[in-house]
Amino acid sequence: MTNPIESVKTQIGELLEQSYERAAASGLLPGGAPPAGTVEIPRDPSMGDWASSAAMAAAKSMRMPPRKIAEALMEGLKLEDSWLASAEVAGAGFLNFRLSDKWYAAVLEAVEALGGDYGRVDVGHGKKIMLEFVSANPTGPMTIGNARGGVLGDTMAEVMSRAGYDVWREFYVNDAGHQVEVFGRSVEARYIQLIKGEDAVEFPEEGYHGEDIRELAAEYRAEFGDGLLELPAEERRARLVEYGLKHNIERMKRDLVRYRVNYDQWFLESSLHESGYVADTVDMLEKKGLCYEKDGALWLRLTDYGAEKDEVLRRSNGFYTYFAVDMAYHRNKFVERGFEKVIDVWGADHHGHAIRFKKALPALGIEEDRLDFILMQFVRLVRDGETVKVSKRTGKAIALADLLDEISVDACRFFFNARPDTHLDFDMDLAVRQDSENPVYYVQYAHARIATLVETLAADGVKVPAASDVDVALLSDPCERELIKQIAALPEEIRLAARDYDPSRINKYAVELAARFHRFYNSCRIRGAEPALRDARLKLADTTRVVLKTALGILGVTAPDKM
Repeated sequence: MTNPIESVKTQIGELLEQSYERAAASGLLPGGAPPAGTVEIPRDPSMGDWASSAAMAAAKSMRMPPRKIAEALMEGLKLEDSWLASAEVAGAGFLNFRLSDKWYAAVLEAVEALGGDYGRVDVGHGKKIMLEFVSANPTGPMTIGNARGGVLGDTMAEVMSRAGYDVWREFYVNDAGHQVEVFGRSVEARYIQLIKGEDAVEFPEEGYHGEDIRELAAEYRAEFGDGLLELPAEERRARLVEYGLKHNIERMKRDLVRYRVNYDQWFLESSLHESGYVADTVDMLEKKGLCYEKDGALWLRLTDYGAEKDEVLRRSNGFYTYFAVDMAYHRNKFVERGFEKVIDVWGADHHGHAIRFKKALPALGIEEDRLDFILMQFVRLVRDGETVKVSKRTGKAIALADLLDEISVDACRFFFNARPDTHLDFDMDLAVRQDSENPVYYVQYAHARIATLVETLAADGVKVPAASDVDVALLSDPCERELIKQIAALPEEIRLAARDYDPSRINKYAVELAARFHRFYNSCRIRGAEPALRDARLKLADTTRVVLKTALGILGVTAPDKM
């Protein structure tokens, strides 16, 4: 039983269909109109573990009161060998079901058998997909926005992998184009100023004014001296760009590894230009008759594909636009490398570009629905109720590395994985608190609490039993049953997180699992309980530990045994 929630939901639908066939054959219900309706977990536990509105949905087509339909369906229900212990008609015609001990036992057995693989589902069927995320310009330190994109992309990739997809993680390095040219002029100006003085050369108006540019220039000079002054300006800038980009990309990689984000590939934009792939892509679009010239520039007739405006592919100076390069890059993803699906994690400020770009895909012979976007909203760091813009340590604008010097990687990953479509106020005070108000601490504490319990009982000579040796019927307290239900929900949460591109479902799942464990632990004594009951509860606690560790692992958060 890889998905206990889906298994019982499907089974209820099948049982109702079989019951209808029996009722129709006996004349209790009209034939040819099988009931549909929903099968859901009711909000009120007193209404059972599952409820179906099949009778209500069929009332109009059958021209019968829903309660009469429900009673007829109830009469034909056969629950033997199912996951259900009982069923009843309620209210105007709902059918309520209660789970059997067999189902609860199967959940514990599934976790025991699968261990860290519990929760995996196969909705992707090995479909080859790419997640491209962060993709920051290598012209300076990574920002807080990059920090959020990193954890959202990485967690989404892990969710998709556990949902049965063949996942590829990629960082697109913008190491070409106008911004890199500006970067080179900025480092060059600082290099000359270091040697000849601040007034020796005017700093570019659109240049990068950050302290990191000064540091790069100083590092180059310390390593190679003043010899660049003797070179032509173009060659001098080329050497500084090569040095600076290499330095910044290596720093990005170090910061992301520290952040527990690893990639299958760092893809260089420059490779698309050097190979001629951008030019080839634009030529292909021209040959298909999809382009026109205006004011010396080459335009893609994007309005033919439903966009509000056309897009420039090649400027009048002969340089290709970002739109053209993006077209080439995505053609490379889909056509050359054969990804069936691509998910790009972009900032919310790219919303308009994302809409227009997706409409351009058919021009490349690629279906629009093969590309999706996760558009994340912005982050505001808050300390003592005030917006934080500079690092305590450096006194400069906070970069990812600065944040990780103040806040643990665990807290950063957990907090940044909040819903991508909402603005995030990152409470730096809350992130370092060691109490139940801090959600990551709350979840980790539950795991540590169980690990300590298991260790303590082991010292008493009591080991965690096998699921087959546990009498699940003894776990009859509502806290015990609710905890097992939450354990059962992980595969379904992974399926829904993959479907909705919402990795924050795993955060909420982990917090709720910890909450149900704490309620169970405080209500149901384990150590000192009668041996059979103690063993059943110990097995339930240890099963919770395994699933907590799995959920935290999806988030890239550690599961400590001691706190």
